[in-house]
Amino acid sequence: MSSTPLLFVSVGLFIIDEFAFADSDGTPIQKSFPNQIGGGGTYATIGARIWLPPSSVGMIIDKGDDFPHHVHQKLLSYGHDMWLFREHTNRKTTRALNSYRGDLRNFEYLTPRIRLSPRDLHVTRLSHPATLHFICSPTRALQVISEVDWNPIIIFEPIPDRCVPEELPSLITAMASIDVLSPNAQEAFALLSLTSPVTRDAVQSAALGFLDFGVGPSGKGCVIIRSADLGACVATRAKGCRWVDAFWTAQDTSNIVDVTGQCICILALISSLKRRAVKVPEIAF
Repeated sequence: MSSTPLLFVSVGLFIIDEFAFADSDGTPIQKSFPNQIGGGGTYATIGARIWLPPSSVGMIIDKGDDFPHHVHQKLLSYGHDMWLFREHTNRKTTRALNSYRGDLRNFEYLTPRIRLSPRDLHVTRLSHPATLHFICSPTRALQVISEVDWNPIIIFEPIPDRCVPEELPSLITAMASIDVLSPNAQEAFALLSLTSPVTRDAVQSAALGFLDFGVGPSGKGCVIIRSADLGACVATRAKGCRWVDAFWTAQDTSNIVDVTGQCICILALISSLKRRAVKVPEIAF
């Protein structure tokens, strides 16, 4: 086993994404799109792999009896050491449908899921990483945090279907223990009951609203609101709001195959640099 320190682990789910498309009126569009590697945790882990060796990042992947061979080989191409595969011969791999109506995206699970938590890391080679990433409802985040018995950087993404005003009290409680809070713009607005259009000014107001509630120990945490072609808004109490521009913008649609996971990679970048004592770009912290 490598002696390289374990810097980043996600307990997000691995998902095989399926797709359906319709125009803004709901008329189905015949568009061929193969099943894709999915899951925010997966993309955060692959994002960390861009900056770190495979032995420094990790994630559990639950393989059902339908797990595609080509998906397995693609994952291994990022590095064998990254993945802790668990074989399940009596169930299917977690799958989800991403359905698009115009620019609006809906997400729903097609199969039962196996939830992961820090307890799943115990007595495995992925235990006690320097950075822990997870995705769930704010209410469940409280349970996940209670299982963390070491002192990692904690990155939390609220799950889209539980970004509702009723979850805000749980989120406020959880945020005191979270180092990086990262919803996308629609999720942030829904949690805060904001109805304004998504603009940079509105996103900044949302980020500052979360900071006012208190993010991280002593309020020294960070909010990153992922905002599609607007980029990502990075906010701290010390430095206010800064923007990281999107690599592709609305003018580059011909270059974009699928937007899933693009902005999530910035979370891994920031945490990996911070834990390696590399000078993190001023725009982030």
